[in-house]
Amino acid sequence: MSVAGAVAHPVESLWPPAAEVPADTLDQLVLASHLLGANRAVANFGGGNTSAKGTTDDHAGREVRTLWVKGSGSDLATMEREHFTALRLEEIEPLIEREEMSDEEMVAYLGRCMLDPAMPRSSIETLLHAFVPAAHVHHTHPDAINAIAGAADGERILAEVFGGRAAWVAYVRPGFSLAKQVGELVRGNPDLELVVLAKHGLVVWGDSAEQAYRRTIEVINEAAGAVNERSAGSPRFGGPGPGAAELTESRRRALLAELLPALRGAVSSERHKLLTVDTSEPVLELVESARAGELTQVGAACPDHLVHTKRVPLWVPFDPGADDAAALAARIRERADAYREDYRAYFAEHAGAEDVAADPDPRVVLVQHLGLVAAGQTVKASRLSRDLYLRAIEVIAGAEALGGFTSLTAAESFAVEYWPLELYKLSLAPPPGELQGQVALVTGAAGGIGRAVVATLGAAGACVVGFDLDREGAADAVAALGASGAAVGGDVTSEEDVAAAFAAATAAFGGVDLVVSNAGIASSAPIAATSLAEWERNHRILASGYFLVSRAAFELLEAQRRGGSIVFVASKNAVVAGRNAAAYSSAKAAELHLARCLAEEGGAAGIRVNTVNPDAVLQGSRIWGSGWREERAAAYGIAPEELEEHYRKRTTLGVNVYPADIAEAVLHFASARRSGKTTGNMLNVDGGVAAAYPR
Repeated sequence: MSVAGAVAHPVESLWPPAAEVPADTLDQLVLASHLLGANRAVANFGGGNTSAKGTTDDHAGREVRTLWVKGSGSDLATMEREHFTALRLEEIEPLIEREEMSDEEMVAYLGRCMLDPAMPRSSIETLLHAFVPAAHVHHTHPDAINAIAGAADGERILAEVFGGRAAWVAYVRPGFSLAKQVGELVRGNPDLELVVLAKHGLVVWGDSAEQAYRRTIEVINEAAGAVNERSAGSPRFGGPGPGAAELTESRRRALLAELLPALRGAVSSERHKLLTVDTSEPVLELVESARAGELTQVGAACPDHLVHTKRVPLWVPFDPGADDAAALAARIRERADAYREDYRAYFAEHAGAEDVAADPDPRVVLVQHLGLVAAGQTVKASRLSRDLYLRAIEVIAGAEALGGFTSLTAAESFAVEYWPLELYKLSLAPPPGELQGQVALVTGAAGGIGRAVVATLGAAGACVVGFDLDREGAADAVAALGASGAAVGGDVTSEEDVAAAFAAATAAFGGVDLVVSNAGIASSAPIAATSLAEWERNHRILASGYFLVSRAAFELLEAQRRGGSIVFVASKNAVVAGRNAAAYSSAKAAELHLARCLAEEGGAAGIRVNTVNPDAVLQGSRIWGSGWREERAAAYGIAPEELEEHYRKRTTLGVNVYPADIAEAVLHFASARRSGKTTGNMLNVDGGVAAAYPR
């Protein structure tokens, strides 16, 4: 574990050799931004901003003095030229003479100063960059600096470390007032090299992008050295607390795996959430410490964290010697209920007439001795909440080692969390998909219908876990989903493999909401030619396999307490048996009846179970690439190459059924928006093939 000698960590300068530095001012700004964002201990995701001053031509070919500044909602690590906003500097600089300027006035004014109205809205802190009279200005939120900025006696410590080279600005929300204060400080004191914004971050400047970048790194490392020197010998967070040594790593993993569904349900009161688990050394050091319950409730370590982490995490005490998983799950639910009540009271106390309450669930859950669980409606959002709280851990450790961690007041926190200029960044995200925040487990994912279901549910916003004997095929099916997809290899007829598949989905995303039982087999033979092995194989996969998947699904969905949807992909043979297909048709009939039994059983828990019955899926299905085509052709007394035409003639609509058609039917039953009041139902997708014998 870490000790106070490593409370703050130095950072490495990444500036390249001169030959690799571009000559263009904006390109240099892009380079510096990327290097700052490359280390999250320097610049949080989406946080901080950079700028450069120079000249460029406007739309009429006139040379104008220009300020390039980060566009709102961009991330320093990945932004490119088009993510910066160019503004007429000569129209902005005189604003420093004003006494005040509202946010609304500022946004409207800066919008008129843009060289191109198609550019993104400029950073909230554009005026700060304009008022500092330097060619390049970098504003970041480094851990080491924020340890000082968040210390109870931070102003005195800053003066001791940097002397007259640094200025301290008492906390004020970004905007005109803060920009004016910083601009006047820098303009009035040529010896200043940096400004520290209380509870917020660092401002450094230079004559070039390289100078501003190198000064930022030097200042951070100087601060880190000072923090470590002043905290030497003291354990972080008060050292290990009672019970820290009682939990083995294997028990920790087992408890987390068992608790995640309950935890996910507890933080999904209004919207489905995806979970990211972190049991890294810094996290365990915090959650096992003597003072974690106290320190984690002080407040956010940086205003930029608030929208993604809320003011405080949910803290859940756990005594490894006295509590079992059931007791801890109950406590998580109770604490989550209390958190929502507190959040609603916080909103009611500080909200204005125009404010709209955000989702009251916690974004970060800290379970004593176990670890951190972050929640978000997307994988990206849950990981961002986790990443920002990792930064908070380092800031809290440093500030506390310097004499005491402090944060924004509740009123100050609310003013940032519900600040229209901060919420504007969230509005830039694409609209949520129909199934956003939900997790689907699809069996038979490597086949034609399975792949189509994976693609359709993924396009609707779901995270998808593909489960198939052919793991490589399942991985290929979910590959396009990136971090929102996962693949598991296994057999639906194996209790162990099914359990492992649901465990993998829980580990990846926190649980499961939608289960599509699609694993299949096809066989065709007269009853006299059907072996016992073939009969049992059909029933093992199509009946027993669907039973095992459903049983595991019910267990997990009931633990989450948020309902869910199970969709069986059966066959029209489940209703009207096909010629020479007794094993297959009877197994499919068992499937259909199982779904109806489960619909009755799951109704009280909000678990819907419905069935899609395909027929005549001739294109894109693995079945038709197997011996099934030959078997069905033989059943009808025709050549295999005539089978497709045979079905086409029998199809009253004159079209074949494709896997995508089946996937759309699955989406209908998966979506609560489309069929939230439907259970125990079935939908035939047959292209118009009459459901009558002979077939």
